Amino acid sequence: MKILICVLLASASLAFAQETPPDSPKAKEIQTLVNKAADLINSKGKGAFTELRSGDFRKGDFYVFVSDLNGINLFNGGFPEREGTDNNNLKDANGKMIVKEQIAIIQSKGQGWLSYMWPKPGEQQPMQKWSYIKSVHVAGKPGYVGAGFYPK
Repeated sequence: MKILICVLLASASLAFAQETPPDSPKAKEIQTLVNKAADLINSKGKGAFTELRSGDFRKGDFYVFVSDLNGINLFNGGFPEREGTDNNNLKDANGKMIVKEQIAIIQSKGQGWLSYMWPKPGEQQPMQKWSYIKSVHVAGKPGYVGAGFYPK
């Protein structure tokens, strides 16, 4: 019985872990950016992707990404070569299953923060990244949009 309880608690930890980024202007900016992108995607579907490649949605190391709940990357402003790929097994430098954890957050809460180790665009060395994700509908299918920042 004790083993069963431990297994259940461990499996539930993905969906119910609450992570919070450092209180910073960058965190507030990312949350505002994702909310704006979510509104755009919910109103224009994939037609919003052109706008997400530039302007407010792409500056410095800020970029927007969009995935469906099957783990398929639909749009990636920082790594366009990932578009159309199945990212279910995408791990960070520490083995964290990034996309699976993002999907768990969306399915349990509809939005939230996740921390993981990821390289900045154009760099190879992973560093801590905080991403805010929010549920959207793309072409009538559920998915999520997100963006992140590097606190250092």
